[in-house]
Amino acid sequence: MASTQQVALVTGASSGIGRETALALVKAGFTVVGTSRDASRSTPLDGVTFFDLDVTEEASVSALVEQVIGRFGRIDVLVNNAGIGLMGAAEENSVAQVRGVFDINVFGVMRMTKAVLPHMRALGRGRIINLSSVYGLIPGPYLAAYVASKHAVEGYSESVDHEVREHGVRVLLVEPGGTNTGFEANSTRPDSPLRVYDKQRRIAEQVLAAAVEGGDTPATVARAVVAAATDSKPKQRYTSGPLASRVSMLRRFAPVRIFDGQMRKSHRLAN
Repeated sequence: MASTQQVALVTGASSGIGRETALALVKAGFTVVGTSRDASRSTPLDGVTFFDLDVTEEASVSALVEQVIGRFGRIDVLVNNAGIGLMGAAEENSVAQVRGVFDINVFGVMRMTKAVLPHMRALGRGRIINLSSVYGLIPGPYLAAYVASKHAVEGYSESVDHEVREHGVRVLLVEPGGTNTGFEANSTRPDSPLRVYDKQRRIAEQVLAAAVEGGDTPATVARAVVAAATDSKPKQRYTSGPLASRVSMLRRFAPVRIFDGQMRKSHRLAN
């Protein structure tokens, strides 16, 4: 029997942004399901039911959605948070590394979206909230594969939103800036490093580490997700934190030449 309480499903909920989002959705009144690759090793969270999920496996995605529907009868909100980073110059990253990033960051979003959409359409309502990044709006030297994955999420989300809106479903984006989650430390390094890129790669790593260390808390991003989940007239995009808001504004209104110059200056790249 379907629950009358709205159900939110958060991928990658064992730490960082996912963890804070799950807790914030509990406080907002949702029944919350969180996922991790091995739910038995996840730290218990009050009000959050954990299930196993590997977003790179069709069978795992299907099994999870069936479990949630079987137990709670509905999925009102999906938060696609699971993701990974990859650093290095594009020439230093193998295609296998890039494929791994896209399998989680892009195809994982697509698998989850396709799995929940039939249930949301049956309800006549639902929200799919995809965690993008300011890097979905701007370039990122020495983060090309990660940046490409977030640009893909942006285009996919906006396109699918137009397809499903008439069925009562919205596909929305949350775009954090630097967030204090250990993203830089946990990002994969290039599998084919080249000495010619050593100096600039190290600078890029320092720039990213500083942005993460001085960034917003995961709770700031979680508040944006809750707004996307609950606003009566939701926006297509929710920036999270002051840096993301400034970058989004600059990208829209600053001349390309000025934006390009600022990007190169911040990364100490020669003009």
